[in-house]
Amino acid sequence: MSVLPVQLTAAQPGWTVRADVIVVGSGVAGLTTALHARRAGLSVLLVTKATVNEGSTQWAQGGIAAALAEDDSPAEHLEDTLVAGVGLCDEEAVRVLVTEGPGAVRGLMLLGARFDTDSGGAIALSREGGHHRDRIAHAGGDATGAEISRALVQAVARDAGIELVENALALDLITDAQGAAQGITLHVMGQGQRDGVGAALAPQVVLATGGFGQVFRQTTNPYVSTGDGVGLALRAGADIADVEFVQFHPTVMWLGPFAQGQQPLVSEAVRGEGAFLIDSAGDRFMAKVHEMADLAPRDVVAKAIMRRIRESGTDHVWLDGRALGADTWVRRFPTILESCRSRGIDPVTDLIPVGPAQHYVSGGVLTDLHGRTSIPGLYACGEVACTGVHGANRLASNSLLEGLVFAGRIGARMAAHPGVVREPILPEHDGQRLLAHQARRRVQKTMDTHVGVLRSEHSLELATKELSALASSEEGRPSTEDWETTNIHTLASVVTHHAALRTETRGSHWREDYPMLDDEHWRLRLVTNLNSDGTLRTRKVSRSGAAYEDEG
Repeated sequence: MSVLPVQLTAAQPGWTVRADVIVVGSGVAGLTTALHARRAGLSVLLVTKATVNEGSTQWAQGGIAAALAEDDSPAEHLEDTLVAGVGLCDEEAVRVLVTEGPGAVRGLMLLGARFDTDSGGAIALSREGGHHRDRIAHAGGDATGAEISRALVQAVARDAGIELVENALALDLITDAQGAAQGITLHVMGQGQRDGVGAALAPQVVLATGGFGQVFRQTTNPYVSTGDGVGLALRAGADIADVEFVQFHPTVMWLGPFAQGQQPLVSEAVRGEGAFLIDSAGDRFMAKVHEMADLAPRDVVAKAIMRRIRESGTDHVWLDGRALGADTWVRRFPTILESCRSRGIDPVTDLIPVGPAQHYVSGGVLTDLHGRTSIPGLYACGEVACTGVHGANRLASNSLLEGLVFAGRIGARMAAHPGVVREPILPEHDGQRLLAHQARRRVQKTMDTHVGVLRSEHSLELATKELSALASSEEGRPSTEDWETTNIHTLASVVTHHAALRTETRGSHWREDYPMLDDEHWRLRLVTNLNSDGTLRTRKVSRSGAAYEDEG
């Protein structure tokens, strides 16, 4: 196992800015948290590593799940979520999600988000994998994330109490003598007097940085998803949990064996409208795998596709959406239709080649029901967090909902406990080895090959050796590319470590050498933090949520 950096090497901060709250990330979780903090009367510094709308939220196609229909209920939504999570969900966290979810969606509408409606003017609801009811609200057909991002960005722009800093990469947590958060160091580009490394100080810091899809070569995540928030929290000593549960979306457009970077997603909602999977022989294989057939939970579909690919010796399977008709494609899936046609595929008349690619991480920085981490004053929200709602496999369209609901709970907690300002202790920021950005592709290839959908003791041993060797390869320098690559390598190492320890198959973690579910030994979670010498300390804990206390 690699010895991991406990800080990122960087120049000492050359400038300082202060606020009551720092929010890192500008997706649905970060933007909503910033708005809730303002409602509590707190000043907010909103930091994002690119521009305000370049995160994963805008790419969300399917929609947002909530029990909004008269024939639906939070109890039914809870049951579907627990089933998808394969025994590892924190039931109380799920109850919070599904109970507070409908109100959170309506709050989003009050901010100006416009969801698609039916002929009677009610929100149009569709169905996705794992759901037994139509409960997916969508916007612009398949542009839900973009519409939610638009509404939230406009709401943030109208609030003078939120200062936005773009092109700013969060580096490390700043703490006080008692170990509580007091801010972050960050590197800013193109901001005049605030260029370079600076210190953003606040007694409450919220990580909303999204996932780490760029750990893999083929992912649906944008280029900014390099695991910066989880890396920062890990280096600060926070608890990290469930990162072995990497969800591979089953229907990502197959672009050839050498494709890399962000891959085009074909939303689960397409299957919700009636499309289905077939193999190279034209067999509708999902009907033989699960009672919900093509709308089975994502882990079930991804595994079934991989089995069929292995058995047939092909590179992909096919999604048949021809029966939907041109009108449905244009009305419900205009973004996907254009994506397909730009690559020479017309889904109105053609089959779409698809296969699994990395999509979402169910784990992250472990939090309690109020978003608190194991470090006082440090919160996490959205994909960067492990609230326990997803367990071993996220139910479709619960991700945007999680960001909305827990952002509200974080805002309420910060209002009641505004934090204690103390003397910050700035990180030393020297003596730590960075990994050069030239190693990024090798890390990604290692993860795709050995820690992807299919895992085994042998593949994970190879991954561990390769990642350890890369840790001592060409040394990087303090720069955005090398800081990101160091974060990618750190997360790859932790994911591999967890995957090797969990000797069972559960949800989105599939061990070929341990193909069965093992509730007797593994109905628990792995929680890891970083020792001061850069080694990992991992323990097994109950699957129930964390119970962290307020600082001061």
